[in-house]
Amino acid sequence: QVQLVESGGGLVQAGGSLRLSCASSGRTYRSDATGWCRQAPWQGREFVAAISWSGGSTIYADSMKGRFTISSDGAKDTVYLQMNNLKSEDTAVYYCAAGLRNSYSASSYNYWGQGTQVTVSS
Repeated sequence: QVQLVESGGGLVQAGGSLRLSCASSGRTYRSDATGWCRQAPWQGREFVAAISWSGGSTIYADSMKGRFTISSDGAKDTVYLQMNNLKSEDTAVYYCAAGLRNSYSASSYNYWGQGTQVTVSS
């Protein structure tokens, strides 16, 4: 079973930055991709970014490109999401997720962490 634990959320002013971390364990060939998705109170779960452990390829939702960067550290089994120039509309619960491969669809991921709250004030 894949286990995912997010950390790094918090309160930040608009224009600021946060780095989220996702510590993982129990990955298999069927959970090669680790992604980040988010959910605001008035929205469904939205895909943010993903990275492949085997190939290192990354994908991003169009609205995140240029501001968010996903990366991984194999020695620590940890995936990071660096978020810069945060906006009020980025306020959401951010979830780490694992799946078979990188996907732009949040529903494609099979394993989920508990989420970490990101609140952007202005």
